[in-house]
Amino acid sequence: MMNNVVQSTYDITDTYFVSQLGSIPMAAMTLVWPVVFFFLAIGMGMNIAGTSLIAQYIGNGRKDEAKRTAGELISISIILSLGLGIPAALASHRIVSLMGAEGEVLTNGVAFLRIMLFGMPSLFLFLAYAAILQGQGDTMTPMKLKLTSLILNIILDPLLIFGLNFGIAGAAIATVFSRGIFAAYGLKTLFNAQDDKLVLSFKDLIPSDRIISLFKVGLPNCIGQSMAAFGFMFLNMFIIAYGNETIAAFGIGNRISSFVLMPAMGIGTALATIVGQNLGADQIERARSAIKRSAFLSTVIMGGAGLLFYNFIPNLTGFFTEDITVFNQTVDYLQLIILTLPLMGFFQVFIGTYQGSGHTIYSMIMMVGRLWALRIPLILFFREFTNFGPTGVWYSMILSNFIITLVGLGIYHSRVWESKVISSEARDLKSKNVYQN
Repeated sequence: MMNNVVQSTYDITDTYFVSQLGSIPMAAMTLVWPVVFFFLAIGMGMNIAGTSLIAQYIGNGRKDEAKRTAGELISISIILSLGLGIPAALASHRIVSLMGAEGEVLTNGVAFLRIMLFGMPSLFLFLAYAAILQGQGDTMTPMKLKLTSLILNIILDPLLIFGLNFGIAGAAIATVFSRGIFAAYGLKTLFNAQDDKLVLSFKDLIPSDRIISLFKVGLPNCIGQSMAAFGFMFLNMFIIAYGNETIAAFGIGNRISSFVLMPAMGIGTALATIVGQNLGADQIERARSAIKRSAFLSTVIMGGAGLLFYNFIPNLTGFFTEDITVFNQTVDYLQLIILTLPLMGFFQVFIGTYQGSGHTIYSMIMMVGRLWALRIPLILFFREFTNFGPTGVWYSMILSNFIITLVGLGIYHSRVWESKVISSEARDLKSKNVYQN
């Protein structure tokens, strides 16, 4: 949970300082952020596969294979971040203009996006490091690095944005640099001897046929994450049609609601490791018990957090903007979304379950279906057949969250996620050798 709180604080820090530049830079950052997430989603998909496989190998007593999977995950992260980030950075002006941006929104959007895309290696490697430790059940160490990185980002943001007058580009530089320096440190520790931890060697970085398993498990999640990000890009194109103030309100509201959602995301992240290790050890009932407890915790925490934050929505919104139009639209958005957070708690639990089990096709179905099969058609319906205006987008978000949660519940009760994705051959052979010796 603290990991995700730190991550959300990271985003809120950038949002706060950029919002002080005005609604146009805020609108620009909100518009292009899904593009950044689109590329990060590919790395995240592979990292989720790495976490699942490492957890199941450890649960299955096969640490050497877990170690080699971790090494290959680092190699894949380097290759993908360079292969995707550099060409996209060079085409950033074209990308932002295709999203409907013009004038100052276009200029600011390109400035932010280009730096973030060139900095993809630092972002990918930070995620890979956290995924490797998460697969081993260690979420404390990545949290400490994220917290230190956050402190550096808080220092750099005002210095670069206002002190050196870099504007919105300063926020991107601060993010890339603060992530990159601690990603390098984190990766260095993976190659040093540590108690009860996987210790990598450089030969573990050499790709082998094991990489097929990473892609097999990771590809559906890459598709799910990237299509979700593309869906948000598409969503932003609808929202910006209502004006710069509306897209700015959506960006501020999303940052605040995401912060409140962090406990449920933390539970889902931890659940992925627990489900993976228990399935690897053939402890299916224990995995099911963990899922039920996680769902209960998420509902209680999200319901309580929603009620608590509801009364402070105007105060929180006023912290980010003095524009009355942006303020009113953000408050409207948050008052609708905050009280439905228990739905997103269930969503995160189901995503963590299917990612941890390695059956990422089901998490892909939920992520893609929520946006493309439900939310975007609902937005079009409300736009064409009602006079709700921007509020129709908020209603679409609530309905899509509710329906996809029912889909996730159906998949859970089908029990199709309960089989592990690693073979049992190595473990059986190991047991046979021990018995013969």
